[in-house]
Amino acid sequence: MRYPTLIHHGAVNGVTGSCHQVQMDDAHAVLIDCGLFQGAETSPDGQAAAGRLAIDFPLKDIKALILTHVHIDHVGRIPYLLAAGYAGPILCSEPSARLLPIVLEDAFKLGFSRDQKQVERYLRLIEERLVAIPYKQWFTLTDSAQLKSRVRLQRAGHILGSAYIELDLHYPTSGEKKRLVFSGDLGAPYAPILPAPKSPYKADVLVIESTYGDCQHEDRRTRRQRLEKVLEHALSNRGTVLIPAFSIGRTQELLYELEGIIHQRRQKASGSGMDWANLPIILDSPLASRFTRVYRELDQFWDAEARERLKKGRNPLAFANLLSVDSHAAHEAMVNRLTHTAQPAIVIAGNGMCSSGRIINYLKAMLGDERHDVLFVGYQAEGSPGRQIQRFGPQGGYVLLDGQRYEIRAQIHTIGGYSAHADQKGLLGFVARMRHWPQEVRVVHGDAGAKQALANQLGELYRKAGRSVAIKIPESAVHE
Repeated sequence: MRYPTLIHHGAVNGVTGSCHQVQMDDAHAVLIDCGLFQGAETSPDGQAAAGRLAIDFPLKDIKALILTHVHIDHVGRIPYLLAAGYAGPILCSEPSARLLPIVLEDAFKLGFSRDQKQVERYLRLIEERLVAIPYKQWFTLTDSAQLKSRVRLQRAGHILGSAYIELDLHYPTSGEKKRLVFSGDLGAPYAPILPAPKSPYKADVLVIESTYGDCQHEDRRTRRQRLEKVLEHALSNRGTVLIPAFSIGRTQELLYELEGIIHQRRQKASGSGMDWANLPIILDSPLASRFTRVYRELDQFWDAEARERLKKGRNPLAFANLLSVDSHAAHEAMVNRLTHTAQPAIVIAGNGMCSSGRIINYLKAMLGDERHDVLFVGYQAEGSPGRQIQRFGPQGGYVLLDGQRYEIRAQIHTIGGYSAHADQKGLLGFVARMRHWPQEVRVVHGDAGAKQALANQLGELYRKAGRSVAIKIPESAVHE
């Protein structure tokens, strides 16, 4: 058999469940991510997400798990990987090493046990396995007469700690060398807080995400203006804006932008009669609050614009209007208060696809009232309640939450520019800016239309440049 070979265990029938195996030779392999399937998306063997938790591929050759970032669709099956007998290291960036235990603690409590002793024992196991790798530094995986392999992480700009992975393989016997690059989730340029990703120097094989491979995001100024208009509507209508947001990344970006808008409106003192200074921004997610604290502690990984705000005495992730709701009793009181009073507010709550979490109680209470707004700022997987609200809300439809039907009279908005994913232009640019373009590109992590659209545009990019490429769209577990 000719090595390396790639086996895709996830993110081939949609955008979730990322898990890719690189078989480097007949005895050494690495796993890139090990994530949960979400919504109605399925594993490569076609099983539903809910039944696709167990690890059903052999682990004997897998010497390391390498993480691109800590979103649940990239790390959520790590508990099951360990339960299946994986005993190797978990390699990730330094910020990801801080965030991962928080993510996996939450996943363990939801999926296994809330017994504190079991949780602590499990977290100690995770901490023992973690190997934090600084960005831009090579880390040796194997060094033998048959195989020399090393890995390097580069900033991906998606969430704090996110990375794309460069995997270098050298076969001394044949002299063959290969560099594989896994994009993970690439961030959008000009996104708040984090620097935009820079393309690698080269790749022989590129495995690239395609979440927004068929569309272009609004620019930052346009999306910020649209966000302001939604806030203005809340103030004038005395309603609540509900923002279902993922705990890591999207929430912190939103807080950053909201602080900027409120700061600017205070400075202008426009006389519009809108009380921007007292508009409460409610973060109703204990998990998101924990991640936000880590974001604040790791400001050395922020971009220049965000660090400049800190120098000026502003704290974009801990400003005066920001209120955190921690206990469940406080959450219930907040839902009741905002439902039965005419106080405008912005609520950010998880989870991002409205499939569970505290956002559900807000939706149940407020979807039927036209005073309120629901603002989607991230991808909604097929089959998720968020996708249903997004699709049927503008038609005056309904959504099923916990088996009950809720009419949608609230206004529904989507601002794609706040996605933490690169759009089609950004994905194409990631390839075009390489000095040496890949000879093979595998398009994963997207709906069928998005994958095909990106594959078509990549083909056109190569054609115009007079270069050849093999573009593949894996649709099942692939051994190649």
